[in-house]
Order: sequence, then structure tokens, then C-alpha cells
Amino acid sequence: MEMTKALATREKKRVALTSVLAAVLLTGSKLVVGILSGSLGILSEAAHSGLDFLAAGMTYLSVRVSGKEADRKHTCGHGKIENLSAFFETLLLLVTCMWIFYEAGQRLLGSKQVHVDANIWTFLVIILSIIVDIGRSRALMRAARKHNSQALEADAVHFSTDIWSSCVVLLGLVCVWLSSKLGLPWLEKADSLAALGVAVIVVGVCFRLGMKSIHVLLDGVIPDLQEKIESTTMSIPGILAVKRVRVRSSGPELFADITVVMERNINIEASHKTADELEIRIKSEFPNMDIVVHIEPEAGTA
Repeated sequence: MEMTKALATREKKRVALTSVLAAVLLTGSKLVVGILSGSLGILSEAAHSGLDFLAAGMTYLSVRVSGKEADRKHTCGHGKIENLSAFFETLLLLVTCMWIFYEAGQRLLGSKQVHVDANIWTFLVIILSIIVDIGRSRALMRAARKHNSQALEADAVHFSTDIWSSCVVLLGLVCVWLSSKLGLPWLEKADSLAALGVAVIVVGVCFRLGMKSIHVLLDGVIPDLQEKIESTTMSIPGILAVKRVRVRSSGPELFADITVVMERNINIEASHKTADELEIRIKSEFPNMDIVVHIEPEAGTA
């Protein structure tokens, strides 16, 4: 079990570190090209990628910490650091959106005039961004599903939406390029509109990720999990009733406290064997679940 957890932590760290390096590459290239071209769409993507770097770094650190063993101060382990990391990532993304809305509004209203140069470098950096984001979002999602990591899932969803936002920026650049070729200056506003499109996409992602992170931080669990545990418990011979099931999550791990009712005259050895059988049965369905079974005798007759 410990070896499996160590291998999982190592794999999550490797995927998260790859995401950090990709964020450094994309942030630097977008920033340089955005400044040289004057494209708000690319600059918004650079700011987005800059926060991607912070978010990816935060994810990497959270994966490192969450893999530590439980101690006296954290008796259920450090898994919730992954959920907290996912929540902070949404806050970072919202900061990006606020800046993009402000800058795009100024350009669209005419209070700030900026010429956008849609050259070969602007197109290449966005195409590079799309290719890199496709690769890392798929790698992150595979690792997230394999190890039930919300921090990696947040990064994966985040970077999958980056693909669409980059496509929006690419469309805006095409419109800017057409404006210079066709003599239609109003098409230049497509760059700012593309930046707004990026911001709208990111806000939607923030809402979904934020609500999911808050749900877990408040000890929420997946739907029907309690019912599945109760059903499995009642399938064990000797258990008369399920009195209470409490479940909470901490990163990729689940913790369950189950109180069951058994016959009054059952001996300690038999009740212990039943509890062991229940743990084995539930762990076959939920391998990352830590289970505590409490047995109570059935009520006596008057």
C-alpha cells in the first residue's frame, strides 16, 4: 500500500513538473510576441499563461505535500492541500479575467488606441500554445483520473479550456490580418473581442472548479457514495442494519466511519471477522478508502 502511494506521488509530481516547464515556455514566448505585436489577445494569453505558471507551480507543491504521511497535526494525512490548491487556482484565474475585461473595454471604447501587428510570429506562438496545451491537458487528465487527484484535474480542465481560448485569439488575429489586407479597420476590434472571449471562457471554468473545490473542502462527497456503502454493508452476512455512514475526502483519499448493528449474542471474534470482511468488500470498490467500523448490538426486547 505504501509503495503504491509512493509511486502514485512520484507520477503526479512528474506530470505536474512537466506542466510547470510548459507554462514557462508559453508565458515567455507569448509575452515577447504580444509586446512586439501589440496584440491584446496574445497579451491576455501571456497573462493567462503567467498565472498558469503560478497555478502549475502551486499544483506541483501541493502534490509534493499531499504525498506526505499522516502526522500528529494532520491525522488524516495532507491530501486536502490538493483541494485547497485547486481553489486558489480559480482565484488566480479570476484576477486574470478582471485585467482582460478592463483592458479590452478601454480598447473597444476608444480610450486606448493600440495597433496590432498580425505577423507570422503571432500566429506561430498561438499555434504552439494550442499544441502544447493539448499534450499537457491529456497527460494531466490521465494522471488525475488514475490517482483521483483534484489538483491535477483542475490543471487538466484549465489547460483544456486554454486550447479553446487560444483558438478564439487565433480567430481574432486572422480578422486583424484581414483588416489590413481588405482595408476594413473595424476588423481590428476582433482582437479585443477575442480577448473578451478568452475571459468569458475562463470565468466559466473558474465557476466550475471553484464550486467543486469548495464542495470537497466542506467535506462533500460524490453523489450516491453513501448509498453504495450502505448497500455493500447490508450484503455482509450477520449485519442486521446500518445505523450510520459518514464519509469525507482528503485529496485522493476517502475516509469512512460506519456504524452497524449485529446480534446481541455474537462473540468478539465473530464480530471482528465481519468487520474485516466489510472492509475488504468496500475497499474492493474504493481502494483509496480508509474505513473504521463500529459495531453495536441489536436492541434488547422488553
